[in-house]
Amino acid sequence: MLTQTQLKAAQARTAEYFAKAGIVLSQEETESIEIAEFGLEELEKQGLELITYINTDRYCAKELVLFPGQTCPEHKHPPIGSDPGKMETFRCRSGKVYLYVEGDPAESPKAQVPAGSEPYYTVFHEIELNPGEQYTIQPNTLHWFQAGAEGAIVSEFSSTSRDEYDIFTDPRIKRIPEVAAD
Repeated sequence: MLTQTQLKAAQARTAEYFAKAGIVLSQEETESIEIAEFGLEELEKQGLELITYINTDRYCAKELVLFPGQTCPEHKHPPIGSDPGKMETFRCRSGKVYLYVEGDPAESPKAQVPAGSEPYYTVFHEIELNPGEQYTIQPNTLHWFQAGAEGAIVSEFSSTSRDEYDIFTDPRIKRIPEVAAD
């Protein structure tokens, strides 16, 4: 769980990444940057910073920031009712991102699974995304991703996002952020 001070520091650091990349956010957007530390209390290793521009019953647009070497843990977007689950396209804007999905595993994956979480990472088909490159993840597909040495910004375009229904391989994860008073 993050404290208010940790949350504000991570939001400020994330805003710096956006500014450096030339991505302009309104003051309201800057103040609403979501810091997902997944309840693991190791934001620098396993976490994600994001801003949601729009999320309707038809589509969603977000910007994702990953600090250097930071990993968004393995998860999938399952079917909900008649909806097949979220389909998302990741487009790398800056830095480098290593995306892992179901399929033939890479012989020597470039990303490093966070120490202590090895049992919870099971897919290793590697897609390297550099600025201007993109990849579409089909619904209900296990995936995880990690930033390269300089961090990364990824634009996400998807069907409706229902983060609270994401299924993580690691049972310790809490997807909805919790923030404690200082």
